[in-house]
Amino acid sequence: MTWDRFKSLYYSNSKLGLALDVSRMPFPDDFLPGMESRLQQAFADMARLEAGAIANPDEHRMVGHYWLRAPEKAPTPELAGAITSTLEAIKVFAGKIHRGELAAPGGGKFKEVLVIGIGGSALGPQFVSHALGRLKGSRDRMGVSFFDNTDPDGMDYVLKTLGSRLKQTLAVVISKSGGTAETRNGMLEAQAAFRAAGLDYPRHFVAITGEGSKLDQVAVQEGWLARFPMWDWVGGRTSELCAVGLLPAALQGIKIDQMLAGAAAMDEVTRKPSLRENPAALLALMWYWATDGRGAKDMVVLPYKDRLLLFSRYLQQLVMESLGKELDLAGRVVNQGLAVYGNKGSTDQHAYVQQLREGVNNFFVTFIEVLKDRESAASLAVDPGVTSGDYLQGFLLGTRDALTEKSRHSITLTLSEVSPRSIGLLIALYERAVGLYASLIGINAYHQPGVEAGKKAAGGVIALKRRIDQALQEAPDKAFTAESLAARLGAPAQTELIFKVLEHLAANPGSRVAKAPRKPWFESTYQWRG
Repeated sequence: MTWDRFKSLYYSNSKLGLALDVSRMPFPDDFLPGMESRLQQAFADMARLEAGAIANPDEHRMVGHYWLRAPEKAPTPELAGAITSTLEAIKVFAGKIHRGELAAPGGGKFKEVLVIGIGGSALGPQFVSHALGRLKGSRDRMGVSFFDNTDPDGMDYVLKTLGSRLKQTLAVVISKSGGTAETRNGMLEAQAAFRAAGLDYPRHFVAITGEGSKLDQVAVQEGWLARFPMWDWVGGRTSELCAVGLLPAALQGIKIDQMLAGAAAMDEVTRKPSLRENPAALLALMWYWATDGRGAKDMVVLPYKDRLLLFSRYLQQLVMESLGKELDLAGRVVNQGLAVYGNKGSTDQHAYVQQLREGVNNFFVTFIEVLKDRESAASLAVDPGVTSGDYLQGFLLGTRDALTEKSRHSITLTLSEVSPRSIGLLIALYERAVGLYASLIGINAYHQPGVEAGKKAAGGVIALKRRIDQALQEAPDKAFTAESLAARLGAPAQTELIFKVLEHLAANPGSRVAKAPRKPWFESTYQWRG
């Protein structure tokens, strides 16, 4: 890596407070010029998307997350009006909650927010809450916790942490369709907890959902405290800057206007159809070169900032759900994707950097550097003239050099600070990079057939579980092995699934299924104990 190469490839934008170094990706001199025509096509594809083209043909939907921070660019006045009126409604609602004009039924202000969602309805809000909570110059108006899975023990953990504060908790239930099983389960568990505490739960609950959805209907029928829209043209993984992310952030006390302004500023820059002026285009081309345009290597994301710990998790959904596709736009089997994983620096020094430097070379790294160490004016000198922040940068730069020595390639993204504006910038940068890269490789970034297939398969397991319950209850005096029960159900091909369901039932006393262990293990029997 030479200084001249660094100078020729370094992107810096002082207005954004962002820089991007791709000089440690050793692509040949003819790579960027050779990709120019494909990149211009990607720019044109993105322009059509923002103009309102049908980008999700599976559901005949537009994809308009860019309009959320620039309503004037929405293709119709109705859409623009819906965006601006919803943003205003979020601010008004949060203000009433903070001032106590909307108070908990038992008296006193709401002090906690319980967000109930899954995937994009949780990952974005979690990332933002962790990144921007307790910043100097602002204060957290409310605590935020999450039900982000259908794990009963996980929900019990959150409820126990809330404890007596449940009576001052606002529950925000997020589901576009209102039928997402994990979110519905979390909602039912939360309602049960409120009822058990003697609380009138509808006066604690808020819905963020599609108009007329199952959840919307429940919220209307039960008289929930408020409802906010989810639009079919915003996908879950790009929903952080609509009500999904903005309402929890506003309730926490985060300056959501600054987040939107940062995203809008990044959008303006990344609309430019010029590679050297467009950091999202640079990222997309680096992904293409590093992975041969087919996901041949993984992307390791290493933010050297504790507040950005959850960014790699957020990117896992944004990148992998968008790019992990079996078919290209022509219907050919391509099995595309870009795997993302990460930790944080310098924790990663003591975790998996050993393998990155000396193990299998099946990755490239994105280092994320934040220049501002802390909010206070000066840091403690832990050694003469050296602060903890100096060490943090030293580990980042040292690790980068150590990887380069072993031909491990890296990108470095530098932010001036962590703030609502810079988080908005970061979200918008990667949303655009994903869209451009998808165009370069010829896939649809805006549908998720694999997710739907998984939901359908899970439904099949639940249906099988009901058949197992019925068969056991109909023969309470009989003990079944997994094989004999499969025969009774006429489903020998599903014996393994039946065994797994029986094991789960036997482990939970409420199921009323008892197990009698035997040797060999597959001779163990299961019986209904009504």
